[in-house]
Amino acid sequence: MIINEQSLRSLNTGFGAAFKKGFDGAQSHYREVAMVVGSATRENTYGWLGQFPKIREWVGDRVVNNLAAHGYTIVNRSFENTVAVPRTSIEDDQFGVYSPIMEEIGRGVAEFPDEMIFGLLRNGFTTPCYDGQYFFDIDHPVYDPATDTVVSAANTDGGSGSPWFLLDTSRPMKPLIYQERRPYTFTSFTAETDERVFWKDQYTYGTQGRSNVGFGFWQLAWGSKQTLDASHYEAARVGLQTLKGDFGRALGVRPTVLVVPPTLEGVAMKILNSEYGPGGETNPWKGTAKLIVSHWLS
Repeated sequence: MIINEQSLRSLNTGFGAAFKKGFDGAQSHYREVAMVVGSATRENTYGWLGQFPKIREWVGDRVVNNLAAHGYTIVNRSFENTVAVPRTSIEDDQFGVYSPIMEEIGRGVAEFPDEMIFGLLRNGFTTPCYDGQYFFDIDHPVYDPATDTVVSAANTDGGSGSPWFLLDTSRPMKPLIYQERRPYTFTSFTAETDERVFWKDQYTYGTQGRSNVGFGFWQLAWGSKQTLDASHYEAARVGLQTLKGDFGRALGVRPTVLVVPPTLEGVAMKILNSEYGPGGETNPWKGTAKLIVSHWLS
């Protein structure tokens, strides 16, 4: 290839198209389980976490719900992926071997939010959320008006096996937060005046962006390391649906998504798809949740 402005423009367009092909072809699930929140600053503070807005009969004056200021902050982080292509490879018409790399970079960008979100979910047993407790814990503080005390609520039943999760993703508020400061874009540096081109005789391509993840409402998620079977699945559903908020308010949680690692895919499919249970009885859990299998839980 004769390297000039026109040929480089054509090359950059081709590599950009490969990046987009990889991005568009990737499968991701993070939007199904996380609130996607735009960020315009270094960090976002989610002071409203801790309050479920509930409607009430209007008798007398309005009752103003003060949103609890828990000070839960998610600080944006920068991420990048960069590759260098020798100029001699372009001159010798070897640029075709780099297109799959650009496509893979695009795929990686599309899957990266999944890696972050489901990695955070996996670590929810040892990572605090807005109330200072681990996201999956047996000691979440909830105010009980009957005793005028703070009591403990649980969104986990413990265990020591492979983790699995039952989530309510039916609401605008989600159990997880994906915070996006700057979306990931494809960038090329091929001008003769670019420093790396001059000193290294290399063209540079890559992507960069800023984002981070955090926990939303623990009341919308159940985490378990117990054996995934019909009895523990039922316990998780009951546990979520009977959670109450402050002042004894029912939250109306409705489990909609079961998230498992690849090692539990077969068991999960039997629970959610089989007509009959292991003893030949009718399976009451068929179709009760959508299944998401995430490699990032392994």
